[in-house]
Amino acid sequence: MLRLLNIVFLIAFLLSTLVQYNDPDPALWMTIYLSAALMCMAQHRQKLPAFVPMVFALISIIWIGLLLPSFINIVSWAEIVESISMKTEAVEEAREVGGLALVLLWSVVLAVHGLGKARRSGESSNA
Repeated sequence: MLRLLNIVFLIAFLLSTLVQYNDPDPALWMTIYLSAALMCMAQHRQKLPAFVPMVFALISIIWIGLLLPSFINIVSWAEIVESISMKTEAVEEAREVGGLALVLLWSVVLAVHGLGKARRSGESSNA
């Protein structure tokens, strides 16, 4: 199940990278989504160091925290989803937090999986 979800997130992050071309700050967002896709590729090949998803999760949490004040109590959910075009900077930042939340979610899943895997291998080597 993890393998299948990892492939789904890999595809989602690659597609997210592609649609950043018409973003006001494409290089920044292409970098985060492409990096998340590379994290998924490393997980798929079972070459993902355990600390990498933790770093992604930390970066995502900090970034979300920095963006939240710019739209909390300013934009409604309807404004966020009603049009694909950028209505206001606050709406755009709310959508960016959604993307970061996906990076955070998958990073936490991979981090927990990696920690469990490390614990199991440590227990088997001690037995």
